[in-house]
Amino acid sequence: MTSAGRKCWLSIFVVTIIATLLGHAPARAQIKEGGDLSIELVDPKVLRVCADPHNLPFSNDKGEGFENKIAELFAEKLHKKLDYMYFPQATGFVRMTLAAHRCDVIMGFPQGDDLVQGTNPYYRTAYALVAKKGSGLDEVTTLEDERLKGKHIGIVAGTPPATNMAVNGLMVNAKPYQLMVDTRLESSAEAMMADLMSGKIDAGILWGPMAGFYAKKADPPLHVTPLVKEKTGPRLAYRIGMGVRAADQNWKRQLNRLIQENQPAVNKILLDFGVPLLDENDRPIGAETATKTP
Repeated sequence: MTSAGRKCWLSIFVVTIIATLLGHAPARAQIKEGGDLSIELVDPKVLRVCADPHNLPFSNDKGEGFENKIAELFAEKLHKKLDYMYFPQATGFVRMTLAAHRCDVIMGFPQGDDLVQGTNPYYRTAYALVAKKGSGLDEVTTLEDERLKGKHIGIVAGTPPATNMAVNGLMVNAKPYQLMVDTRLESSAEAMMADLMSGKIDAGILWGPMAGFYAKKADPPLHVTPLVKEKTGPRLAYRIGMGVRAADQNWKRQLNRLIQENQPAVNKILLDFGVPLLDENDRPIGAETATKTP
C-alpha cells in the first residue's frame, strides 16, 4: 500500500471510529443546530435538572419548590425545554444524577463543597432560630442568650448549629431530629415545626430556607431569626450556588451569566418562599433591596 493510500485508510478508520463512538454515546457529545458542538450537556435542547422529588421548599415532582421555579425561569431564558432527573437527596445523590450524566445541574449546592463544581452563588442565608411570636424567644438573636437556658430546643442532629448549642450548654434539654431521612415518607423540618406549634419544644433551629418556609406556612406565622451573631462554634451563614460537573466550564459560565442577569427575579422567588436572604454583611435582604446580588 502506498503512503497516500495508508493516509487515506487511516483517515477513514478514524472518522469511522468517531462516528461509532458518537452513535453509542449521544448524551456525551451532540451537535446543536447551527453546528455548535456540545460535549457538556445531556441534551443541548433541554435543561435537565437533578432534583429530589419530595424535598420542599427546594423541589418536588409537582414543580412546587423554589428550585423548580428558578429552573423554570432559566429554561425560559435559555429557550430550552425543562426536564428532571429525580432522585432522593441522600447518600449517592450526586453519583446517581450529575456524575452519571443523567442531568446537567443541581439547582442548590453550598459553595466550597468539592463533590461538584460550583457556580457563583445566587443567594446567601443562615441557620435560623424559629419561635412563636410573643414567646420571648422571638427576641433572641444568638445561642449565647441566657433566655435559652433550660428550654427544649429542636435541632437536626449533625448540622453545624448543634456544635454551637453544645458549646452553650443547650444540648441537655434539646430534642434531636434525624438528618438523613427518606423524604418520600417523612420530613425532619416538618416534624420539628409541628412539635413547636404543639408546645413539645420551645424553639427550633433549621436551615434558613426550611425555617422561613415552614414559619410562613404556620398559623399563626412563626418568627425566624437568622443566627449570624454567633461568637463560638462554626459560622452558620453559607453561600449557595448551583452544581455542575468539574469539566463543564462553558456550562458553568453560562449559568453564571444567567444568575447575574436574573438576580432580581431569583431574589423575588426566594423571598416569596420565605427564604431569609442575607447580604455579605449579614444584613437581611428584603423586597426593597432584592435587586442586589448575594
